[in-house]
Amino acid sequence: MTEEIKVVATNRKAGFEYFLLEKFEAGLSLQGSEIKSIRAGQMSLVESYIEIEAGQAWLRGAHIAPYEQASRYNHDPLRARRLLLNKREIRQLFNAVRQKGMTIVPTRVYLKEGRAKIEIALAKGKKLHDKRAVIAERDAQRDTERESRVR
Repeated sequence: MTEEIKVVATNRKAGFEYFLLEKFEAGLSLQGSEIKSIRAGQMSLVESYIEIEAGQAWLRGAHIAPYEQASRYNHDPLRARRLLLNKREIRQLFNAVRQKGMTIVPTRVYLKEGRAKIEIALAKGKKLHDKRAVIAERDAQRDTERESRVR
């Protein structure tokens, strides 16, 4: 039995801005028009973040475009959405975020067996010199690929 996963949205900036330490899979609590928009691929994780409040995890700042056929029953594109995690995972994330420099970032949203799932990561912010090292490494890799293509 193979799991079919269709990636809907990725947060490419998360890997550049943070060291991703540990990843979790969570479900998303959505309205009917939101899941239809996600299935159509109309979602963005730019500037979104995870917040733990009153023992629940919330996805804030994620944009899910309004579903055109929903008319007046549409949703607010930027509303906070609850993440479906068990208590042990929420407690683990909350304790980690209380440490200095740790945060929770969404990395990608995908459809798994017809249900919307979000991959979140426990992350530590990179310093400027770390980001420069990543850029230099990427440029060196690109140069070697270019040279190998010429030969």
